[in-house]
Amino acid sequence: MKALVYGGPGKKSWTDVPDPAIRNPGDAIVRVDTTTICGTDLHILKGDVPAVQEGRILGHEGAGTITEVGSSVSSLKPGDRVIISCIKSCGHCANCRAGLYSHCLGDEGAPGIGWIFGHLIDGTQAEYVRVPYAENSLHLLPAGVSDEQAVMLSDIFPTGFEIGVQYGRVKPGDTVAVVGAGPVGLAAIATAGLYGAAGIIAVDLDRNRLEQSRSFGATHVVVSSDADWKSQVLSHTDGLGVDVAIEAVGIPATFDMCTEIVRPGGNVANVGVHGKPVELHLERLWIQNINVSMGLVNANTTPMLLRLVAQKKLPAEKFATHHFGFDQFMDAYDTFSRAAETGALKVVIAR
Repeated sequence: MKALVYGGPGKKSWTDVPDPAIRNPGDAIVRVDTTTICGTDLHILKGDVPAVQEGRILGHEGAGTITEVGSSVSSLKPGDRVIISCIKSCGHCANCRAGLYSHCLGDEGAPGIGWIFGHLIDGTQAEYVRVPYAENSLHLLPAGVSDEQAVMLSDIFPTGFEIGVQYGRVKPGDTVAVVGAGPVGLAAIATAGLYGAAGIIAVDLDRNRLEQSRSFGATHVVVSSDADWKSQVLSHTDGLGVDVAIEAVGIPATFDMCTEIVRPGGNVANVGVHGKPVELHLERLWIQNINVSMGLVNANTTPMLLRLVAQKKLPAEKFATHHFGFDQFMDAYDTFSRAAETGALKVVIAR
């Protein structure tokens, strides 16, 4: 089969590799019909994730069709359309029973690490992928949900909702600021309304993404390069600060921005993946009773989010701004890596 293979920092190729095969009774083989590229893949290509070895097939998001199942798989069968979750779940360990799938203790990949696709085992940017713990790591697709919608439920929707909205303790009537209107930030914007947020402020450098954020549920937008960006945010909160500030970029400056605009007793939810240390001003935050949260997505809300997409309550299809075939993987990476120029949110790569 063909797959997108990591060749070391700055190197990737769409090349021939062996087809995946069933290794364990709980495995399934999935024909990948639709996949996409995540900002994490770009971090890997920069050499920021040293655990990813040369020769690894990248990708952790996908939707497809099961072609084969292991001997212990009883609830799935060849021909089933499925979402491939970005997080593995054995379903039996103490962490999985607690819903902490991001730290599944199953042996696949590495015990205690839930993100394995395109990281510790071969991923979804390929014609076929082996999925361990298939009954817990795949989600059956209802007929009314397209592959293009489904692929957005592999990672960005549960990440924005769980780590941004749930960890951020959004409650009815809250004013929420989302710093970073990329795909995960937009997912947080789209799902903050599920918990009754009254105002949602999108903050970003990119005016195009800010305009797009309105269609995902943002009630106000602020250009972060404006000298008075902070005053603009506070003007929507009677000067008190936001109830919840969601960081969805992953750099020290945007984390600091969140701590500057949150009100006393408020919540800062860090969703962005940081590659550098962040200075935490406890000398200032402690007296404001600020709660700071962070984490890796568990993807345990995917079934609920899938039902909402099926009922057309969440705009999953709006993330797909650019479309490519499997023979255009290199072009897709180029477009996604230049998102500020191309206007890309998520590139959809389909058969």
